[in-house]
Amino acid sequence: MHRPPAVADPPSLSESHQPEIIAAVDLGSNSFHMIVGELRHGQLAIIDRIKETVRLAEGLSPKGDLSADARQRALDCLSRFGERLRDMRAGSVRAAGTSTIRRAREDSSFMAEAEALLGHPIEVISGIEEARLVYTGVMHSLPPTDGMRLVTDIGGGSTEVILGQGATPNRMESLHMGCVSMTERYFPDGHLTRNRFNKARMAARLELRPVKAFFRGATGIEAIGTSGTILSTENVARELGLAETAITLDTIEALIDRVLAFDNISELSLKGLSERRAQVWPGGLSILAELFTALRIDAMRVSDGAVREGLLYDLLGRLQHEDARGYQVDEEQARRVSETAADLHAQCAEVWHLEQDIAEKILGWAARLHEIGLDISHDGYQRHGAYIAEHADMPGFPRAEQRFLATLIRSQRHRVDKAFLDGLPKSWREAGLRLVVILRLAVLLNRSRNDAELPPITVTAFDDGLSIRMDADWLAANPLTIADLEREQEYLAEVGYQLIV
Repeated sequence: MHRPPAVADPPSLSESHQPEIIAAVDLGSNSFHMIVGELRHGQLAIIDRIKETVRLAEGLSPKGDLSADARQRALDCLSRFGERLRDMRAGSVRAAGTSTIRRAREDSSFMAEAEALLGHPIEVISGIEEARLVYTGVMHSLPPTDGMRLVTDIGGGSTEVILGQGATPNRMESLHMGCVSMTERYFPDGHLTRNRFNKARMAARLELRPVKAFFRGATGIEAIGTSGTILSTENVARELGLAETAITLDTIEALIDRVLAFDNISELSLKGLSERRAQVWPGGLSILAELFTALRIDAMRVSDGAVREGLLYDLLGRLQHEDARGYQVDEEQARRVSETAADLHAQCAEVWHLEQDIAEKILGWAARLHEIGLDISHDGYQRHGAYIAEHADMPGFPRAEQRFLATLIRSQRHRVDKAFLDGLPKSWREAGLRLVVILRLAVLLNRSRNDAELPPITVTAFDDGLSIRMDADWLAANPLTIADLEREQEYLAEVGYQLIV
C-alpha cells in the first residue's frame, strides 16, 4: 500500500482565518485512542473522541513478534482513524506508539502500512516521554494548582508514575508492568484465586521498589489516577456503593474480594465494568493495590486526561513554540551504590585477584555512572548507559577501558549477557565477571534508594561464587530484598557463579 501524498504545511496560527483542526492518536497496548480539537484564535475545543479496544499487548510474543490477529486489529483501527482524519481535514496530527510497540520487534512493513492507513507518521515514544505526556494530559483536565500532584496511569503494558508541582513534572518513571501483561502472566487461564492475586501483587511490589522513594515523603500531595484500569475501578466502586468521591486502598481490597467471588475471568461481571475491561481488570487491580501501598496513597481522585490529551496539548505547544523536555540525575543514589560496591570489593579483592588499581577504579566509575542511561529512558536504561559509556568522547580514557566500563554498566541487572564479557580482552574477562557480580549486588542492595544505612555486610569469596551475610532481623524486615537475592542466585547460576545468602 502506498503512502498518501504529503500535505502542504498548514498556515501559521497568525495567518489562518479558518478554524484549524489538530488531532492526536495514542496507540496503546490495550486500546487505541484518537482525540480531535478545533483551534480558534488560540483556544482549543475538543470536537471528537474515538476509542477502540485493539488488545495489541495480547498479541505480542515473548520474542517481540505481533500475531497476525493483533496486527490486523491494529491496522483496521488505524484505517478507520485515518478516514476520520481525512474527512475532518486535520492539518496537524501527532501519533505515538507506547509500551507494546516499544517492545515489539522492528517491523518496517507493519509500521509503513500503519502510517499509510493513518495518513500520518507514527513515532515510538519512550516510557519517560509517555509519563511526561500523561502528566500534561492530566494537568489540562483539572483546575490549575501550584501544589504537588502524584499522577499514576496503569496502561496495558506499562505503568507511569509522575510527581509534579503545578504544570511541571519533577520526577517521572515508566514501569514495565500493565493490566494486560499482568493478567496474562498471573491469570493465564482466567482462573481467579487469592494466591494468584498475591503473586501478582508481589511482582508489582518488586517493580515499584526501586522507584518508590522518589514519590513519597513529601506532604500535601494530591494523588490523581487516569486511564482504563483506574477509571473502571472508580466506576465499579461507585456503582457498588464502595466509594463516592475518591478511591482508597480499602476500596480496592473490597473490589478484589468481589472479583474472587467468581471462579474465572470469563464469568466476571460487576455493575459498571465493561466486558472488555473485565478481561484485564484482575492484573490492573493488583498493580493499583500496590501503588497505594508502596507510594502511601490515602485517597486518589480520577481524571479523564491521559496520553492522548497530552499529545494534543503538546502538539499545540509545539505550534506555539513551547517545549518542556529535560533531563535528571540522582547523585545520592550513585553515592550509595559506590560506597556499597567499595565495601564489597575490599572484602573480595584478595581471593578474587582484584587488587589491581584498574579494577577498583573501573568498579568505582561504573557505580557512579550506572544510571546515566536514565537520561534516555528508564526502560532498558542499562543498555543506554552502556552505549554512552562506550561511545562518548571521554578524554583520558583508552577505548579498551571504556569498553570495560560499558560492560559493567550493561550487566548491572537482569540476565548477564556473556557476549559483552567475551568482547573484553581475555586477561580481563574473569575479573570483569567478578566486578559485575559486585556491582550487581551493590545496585540490588540499594534498590530502595533509602538514605537509611545498610546493616553491616560480610562477604566471603571463593573461586566460583561468594557467601553474603547480613543481619537476620534486617532481612526479615525487608522481604523484597530476600526476593531480589533469590532471583539473583538464579541469574548468577546461569554464568557459573554461586551466591549463598
